[in-house]
Amino acid sequence: MVDLNAPIVPWKGMGNIELYSHLKDFYEYINKSRPKILTVGMFDVRYEIENQVYLWFSILNGRLWKITALKDYKGKLFDNIHIGMHIDDVLTIEPSFEYDDFEEVYCSPKGIFIETDPVEHTVLWISVYVKELDNEDFERGNW
Repeated sequence: MVDLNAPIVPWKGMGNIELYSHLKDFYEYINKSRPKILTVGMFDVRYEIENQVYLWFSILNGRLWKITALKDYKGKLFDNIHIGMHIDDVLTIEPSFEYDDFEEVYCSPKGIFIETDPVEHTVLWISVYVKELDNEDFERGNW
């Protein structure tokens, strides 16, 4: 199901998986792939398709709100940014990223988070998320 070469598209998705998709649409895939499952907070669940992607769902509305590309993901963000790339090169290509000391990730107002290796300063993962993430009612599943 995950196309590891598909582009990473902010506000839309990656790997031919679309944000806002419903958990029920992934039933057979999740059942077959037997991913690692982690409850994140009170109302979110994360499925890890090993070394490929994390799929983050709201328990309250069943919708996919974030997708994270992991080390085996080969698709690119903005046709150039990829896992393993040095953060200085990322910032040259896309200067909208700013480091968030609290979250310890690079954030772009274009709907992207990037986590880097603290020693090598290379991209470990790239996440895209829904626009409603910053809404007051997001955690209640009202989106």
